[in-house]
Parts: sequence; C-alpha cells; structure tokens
Amino acid sequence: MADDKEEQQTEITEDEHDEELNYKPPPEKSLKEIVEADQEDESLRKYKETLLGEATKEVIILEPDNPKRVLVKRLLLVVDGRQDLTLDLSGNIDDLKNQTFIIKEGIQYKIRVEFFVQKEIVTGLKYVQKILRHGIQVEKITQMVGSYAPKPEIQSFTTQQEEMPSGMLARGKYCVKSLFTDDDKNEHLKWEWFFEIRKDWD
Repeated sequence: MADDKEEQQTEITEDEHDEELNYKPPPEKSLKEIVEADQEDESLRKYKETLLGEATKEVIILEPDNPKRVLVKRLLLVVDGRQDLTLDLSGNIDDLKNQTFIIKEGIQYKIRVEFFVQKEIVTGLKYVQKILRHGIQVEKITQMVGSYAPKPEIQSFTTQQEEMPSGMLARGKYCVKSLFTDDDKNEHLKWEWFFEIRKDWD
C-alpha cells in the first residue's frame, strides 16, 4: 500500500485528536476512590451501585496477565439485511492484513466495536479511524465512545450510520488504520484492516 513516508504521515496519534476535540479530561480517580466517596449520601451510593454494578463490590479481572483495562475483541461491519462482517481482534492482529472485507458500493453501514473493561473505570474512550487508498488518506473519523466501568460481560459501541462511496472510481481496495484510546492517552489497541468496494457483494 503506502511507502514508509506515507505511513508516517497517516499514523494515528493521541495528540492529534486531542487537538481536534479541544478537550481536557478531568483528573483520573481510581474505582476505589469513586466508590468510597460520599458514602453518607444514600441516593448517590445507590446510583453508583446501579452504574458500576459488581465493580462496587469486587475488582473485575478477566485476563490477569493482561495489564490493559480495555480488551478489544471484535470489530463488526453492520449492514441491515445482511449478516455482520466480523473482524476478530482477539488473536494476532498482524494476520488481519491477510484478509479483506468485500463490500458493495453505496450501502449504508455502521461499525460496532466489542470489548471488555477490567480493573478500573475507563473514561473518555475514543475510536479513531483513518481510511487510505493507494497510501493517501481519503477519510478520518474520530468517535467519542464514552466512559465504562469494569464488567464481566462484553460491552460495545456502535458508530453512526455511514454510506460507502459508489461508482467506478470508488471501487477498489482500501486500508483502514484503527485506534482505540482514551482520555489518558492509553493505547488499548491499534490495528490495520482492509476492505474492497465492488459493484456487488460477490
């Protein structure tokens, strides 16, 4: 796809989208500090229990050997009337460069990212995506995902509906650089994947 110079120009960095959003995150607090604060306020305590669930009673650890708080597992391309196209992010992400989604031109779609959160609350999750063709950036999306408490269940975020380009000039192969990060500039997962726009699904 792109040469080294082009790759460097299109690398996703946390500083870049911090500037775009012009947003300063609040000081980080541990889950324990949040749970123990304002214990005398019954309504606030119950609200935190509702919001945080089991995390108020015990530390949620799903992968003890993994230091990350956010464990990104899957990316799905969601199109009405069709089975979701699934990208498995739980294995060797370098293998993703060897597979390509085939996508029909002009379709309406959403992207859903599925993940677990463990150990501590994660604030200001962001999904950043750059789409390149022939090494040239053609689109960039920065989506604020939100804040999530640790849970034993998988959690997810779905982007707003987008439309694939159409026409002869739009057809061809594209490289996508994706990044899941947060307010504290933790890089939870960075990966590359590919799709090819065709006249039809086959």
